[in-house]
Amino acid sequence: MSTEAVIGKLVENARKAQVVFETFSQEQVDAAVRAVGKAIYDNAEMLARMAVEETKVGNYDDKVLKNKGEAKATWYRLKGVKSRGILRRIEEQGLVEIAKPVGVVGAIMPVTNPTLTPVHNVMIALKGGNAIIMCPHPSAKQVSIKGVELMNEALKKVGAPDNLVQVVEDPSVEMSSGVMKAVDVCIATGGPGMVKATYSSGRPAFGVGAGNVQVLIDKDADIPDAVKKLVTGRTYDNGILCTCEQTAFCPRETVGKIIEELKNAGGAYFDKPEDIEKIRKAVFPEGSISKKLVGASAVKIAEAAGVTVPASTKFLAVPVQKFGAEELLAKEKLFPVLAVYTYDKWADAVAGAITNLKLEGQGHSCVIHSFTTANIEYAAERIPVSRFVVNQIGSSALGGAFYNGLNPTATLGCGSWGNNSLSENLWFHHLINISRIAYMIPDAKIPTDEEIWND
Repeated sequence: MSTEAVIGKLVENARKAQVVFETFSQEQVDAAVRAVGKAIYDNAEMLARMAVEETKVGNYDDKVLKNKGEAKATWYRLKGVKSRGILRRIEEQGLVEIAKPVGVVGAIMPVTNPTLTPVHNVMIALKGGNAIIMCPHPSAKQVSIKGVELMNEALKKVGAPDNLVQVVEDPSVEMSSGVMKAVDVCIATGGPGMVKATYSSGRPAFGVGAGNVQVLIDKDADIPDAVKKLVTGRTYDNGILCTCEQTAFCPRETVGKIIEELKNAGGAYFDKPEDIEKIRKAVFPEGSISKKLVGASAVKIAEAAGVTVPASTKFLAVPVQKFGAEELLAKEKLFPVLAVYTYDKWADAVAGAITNLKLEGQGHSCVIHSFTTANIEYAAERIPVSRFVVNQIGSSALGGAFYNGLNPTATLGCGSWGNNSLSENLWFHHLINISRIAYMIPDAKIPTDEEIWND
């Protein structure tokens, strides 16, 4: 069967399923959403093992946590939320808002999160009454297919129509591009090339920009706590998430203590210029990220660089002085390597972070470890990213968590800075249309021209 025929069949099946599903009650829709989340949660270990074996990226334990965490956080935040029919009545404005599905959603999946991203996208798509077709990365197709099989088994048990959730079984760039052009709304979570292609599909699209999470450690930070969280984020799933901490800005007064804490936390710290250069060339050969080392362990990276580390090493840390285009280590690093800066004034740290983000990562995210509101807000008003988390782990908090108000997501919009159409975490309300009934407001006061223009 030709690519066009395969796409045509997928979309036809999806539309038939969606027409039936959009008649479901809120309770039936929620049962479907819960079912797919629970299916991935219950099979998190098997899917994590499959993902590591197939993709050779990341590590098993963290992938288990990711699968479980995304499924339960998404369901917890969606549970009991109205998403079908009349959403709300705004009496003072005479408005009634009614939710309607967007139709068929097409979603491109990254190799780094072959089950986390699908379960989230499926849950928010179904919450809005939609059908969804997923295009997995070719290097993760088996685990992606298995995840969809598990979700469909669960959906069948709650009476959902067949083909509500489908997956491209023989993924390719051509296939993904064709699906995106045939659906009603697109989601692209992956590299910039695929995101750009999705935005060029002619369909409404939600994509992500590059990550490069800058970490600002204030002079009043709780250093042991900040470093513990920094290391957890930098090493999570071998550093492949776009939300992983990349670069730490440390006060000159406490940088020595921070470095000691980094070492105690399993880091190998290199301050000799020749060693730093070896690591730089290994992870960014010819100026571009080493695809062979994406998601690799710290020990493997050290071996590739020709530097010696203990077998227990969790990450490599290197001090750098230059910013942005003058320093390759200022870029996003999809492996456990941390760049460490020293600053004198808070404004200098903020300026350095901005310079690094202009090279890569504008619009994405930032982590701040501080208890000084003025400094937190000084940074947040100036650094061009869409989300900041304070005294938290970037890798797990930026995508939404139980302990902050960000919606749990696998797609972190980066706004116009990252050439994206949204600057928040993708959520179900992005995948519904809202119709509005506008009643005449009784006794509405019509202002005079003088009242309108009067200062």
